[in-house]
Formats: sequence, C-alpha cells, structure tokens
Amino acid sequence: MTLIKSISGIRGTIGGHPEDGLNPLAIVRFVAAYATFIRKNTTSTTNKIVVGRDARISGPMVKQIVLGTLTGMGFDVVDIDLATTPTTEFAVTQENACGGIILTASHNPKQWNALKLLNEKGEFLDAAEGQAILEIAEAGDFVFADVDNLGKVTEDNSYNNKHIQSVLNLELVDVDAIRAAGFRVAIDCVNSVGGIILPDLLSALGVKEIFKLHCAPHGNFAHNPEPLPEHLTEISGLMTQAKADVGFVVDPDVDRLAVICENGDMFGEEYTLVAVSDYVLSHTPGNTVSNLSSSRALRDVTRAHGCEYNAAAVGEVNVVAKMKETNAVIGGEGNGGVIYPASHYGRDALVGIGLFLTHLAKKGMKVSELRASYPPYFISKQKVELTPDINVDAILEKVKEKFAAYDITDIDGVKIDFPDKWVHLRKSNTEPIIRIYAEASTMADAEALGGELIDIIREMCQ
Repeated sequence: MTLIKSISGIRGTIGGHPEDGLNPLAIVRFVAAYATFIRKNTTSTTNKIVVGRDARISGPMVKQIVLGTLTGMGFDVVDIDLATTPTTEFAVTQENACGGIILTASHNPKQWNALKLLNEKGEFLDAAEGQAILEIAEAGDFVFADVDNLGKVTEDNSYNNKHIQSVLNLELVDVDAIRAAGFRVAIDCVNSVGGIILPDLLSALGVKEIFKLHCAPHGNFAHNPEPLPEHLTEISGLMTQAKADVGFVVDPDVDRLAVICENGDMFGEEYTLVAVSDYVLSHTPGNTVSNLSSSRALRDVTRAHGCEYNAAAVGEVNVVAKMKETNAVIGGEGNGGVIYPASHYGRDALVGIGLFLTHLAKKGMKVSELRASYPPYFISKQKVELTPDINVDAILEKVKEKFAAYDITDIDGVKIDFPDKWVHLRKSNTEPIIRIYAEASTMADAEALGGELIDIIREMCQ
C-alpha cells in the first residue's frame, strides 16, 4: 500500500493501515485539515465547497467520507458527483464557493485515488498553501462543528452541461465551421468521466459521427489510463477502420488531451498545445507559457506569430502563475494540458477539443498534414539512479558550471539550451534519482544527448 502526502494533495492506493494507504482515516484527517485552512483563508461568504469525482471504483466510498468530513467541519457541500477536473474547477467559480475537492488520481491505475485541492478561484493551491495543510493534518489541529452548525449537502448534476455551454460560448470556438466540416471523430475515454461528457460535447459542437471506445464510466480501465502512444493501439486501429478524421483520448479526469491522426499515427501529446496555441495566436496575438520540460515547438510557433514565449517550472500551478505574470493568452503543459485563460486557469481537454476542431475546420487539412506543418522535435525521457549518499544538488551545480557557456535556466533543476536542442535535469523529491529530459530534431539525437548527460553525471559521482 502507498500513501503520498505532498503540497499538491494526498494520493495513494486504496486500503491498508492508516499511514500506509488512502483509507477512511487518512481521508478524514486531510479533508479536515483542508477545511480548516479554507475557513481561515477564504474571502468567499457562501460557506460552500464543491466536490466532484472521476469514475474510479473507489470513488463512491471516498466521496461519502469527504462529504461527511466537510459537513462535519461545518461546510455546505455542492456535490456534482461524476465530473471532470476542469468541470469541478468551473463549478467552484460558478458557485462562488470557498474551494473544491476533486476525487481523482488522474492517470494512475484503478487502485489509486487522490484528493486534488482547489482554492476559491477554482485553481490548485500553491506550495505554501499545500505545506500549511500538511502541517495542520500532521498536528491534528482542527475542530469539528457542533450539532447546530453542521453543513448540508446539495446535489447538482447540471455542471456537465454548463461546462459544455461555456466551451460553445468561447469566441474562438466556431460551431458553424465545425458542423460544416462534417467531422467523423473517434474517442477513447478509458471508462471514466470523459465517456459521459465528451459525446455530449462533440454532439453540441456539430460533429457528424462519433465512434466510442471505453466510454462506460465504471472505472475498470480498459488499458493503462495514461494517454501515451504505447497505450493507444486500439484507437489507432479504429481510426482507419472507421475512416475517422480525428481521434481524441483523455485521461480519467479529462484534463489531458491526446490527438490521433486520421491514419492512426499519434499527433504527439506535446503538439496538442502547439496546435491550439497556433490557432489562438492567429486570432489573439499574445504571450505563451509552457513548462521547462515541454517542447521547443511552442516557442517556435509563438515567435513565428511575432509573440513572446516564457517557460515555467514544472507543475500546473507554476505554469498558471507564469501565465498570470506575463498575461499569456494561451499556455499549458506538454502532456496534452491546454490552459486557456479566456475560459479558466486550468488544464481542460474540452476547451482543447473545441479549439482544435475549429482550427482543423478552418485549415481544411487532414490531421497528419496539420502535424507536418509544425517544427519536428522528439523528446527522450531517461533517468540516472544514484546512491543515497550522493549530494544531488551539488551534482546539478557541477553540471551548471560545465555548461556555463550555454543558456541555462535553474528555476526547476537545470535546463541547458543549445542552439538546436535542449536537456533538462530534475531531481526526484523522494528518491536519489535525476530525471533527464532531452529534445532534438530526431529521437536518436535526443536519446544521445540524454545519454551524454548520464555519462557526465556518473563521472562526477566517482
């Protein structure tokens, strides 16, 4: 059993002893700590907290404990039940709530679940806020409400439709253009909440025909739920069989979007944000942001539009902070996470689909042709395992010194930008490991660059 307490929330495998897994006692302690923090820090006077969940098998059990704990802490709960992460974020702002909790372990397998914690803006808590909650939980510094001040639960199943309508209302989502294109679309929703909302979204967008894979929201994921190429062979085959124009794959909580070309090839999760940004920038020029480990293709496309690109530390909360700082019009992460401030500051696959289909309709291209129009880059992901006695920070400093002649960014590990490629080194917070991300114009070059850094690090450790 595993229980991981971090500044971004709590996640773990279901069951086990109180400190060994995500079980009722662990859930109560962390939710009570969150409620205590929100009570002290919110400016909202509604006394509401929104709770949504993905379709994991453990979802109903976890939800009942979360609802009971929040009402026991004196909060009124808006229970939107089966809902995506971006839908829950949207609901927090619509309810003017004090915060929100999303019950999802994102792309983790079915034995996992987690509590994702939101502030009153429907955005993830920052590091300092997360640390404060961890400290409250550790100290058990919370007080439950007396019988006259218990909260109540209200069920509201309208937010899927409200979220869809908000996508349709976006100025850059052109439903008429999508309908005129007569798209045939395949989707793989990995037996979670995407299977509920994506067919309705696509119908509302005017898609001609929808081919569904794994859309029953029962939580028994038909394949590894992380939308990576090696897990998407089934929809790749469906594309040619159904003669679909485009395929969309989402993770269990629908904040990541992978695109499949009409010939079954992967569009590339890094290029979801690139394509959407290209479309947004062609109509609303402005700054863009992605994290340090995302493809250089976004920078290239941004500069081609005469605009400025900025990089943020890895993590959605860091990307959002940099987007606000630079007043970016579009941003996100290279894992298929599109953040569009005109909608809200959160990764949202529904928004990504609306913008991508509009872009595709207006371009009049096949998806494979659209992909070929962007700079070709390949990212290699490797790691080097060190002994516990190695000072990882000291190694990273030595790497910085060795490559001081190049453009170096150290806001999150060490990233070295070469003229035609880059490499990013990040240390693990839990293990003596340095993760190495490298990008070049071919996969062979990217892997060679990563391998070169591994050799250098090992030599430094001697």
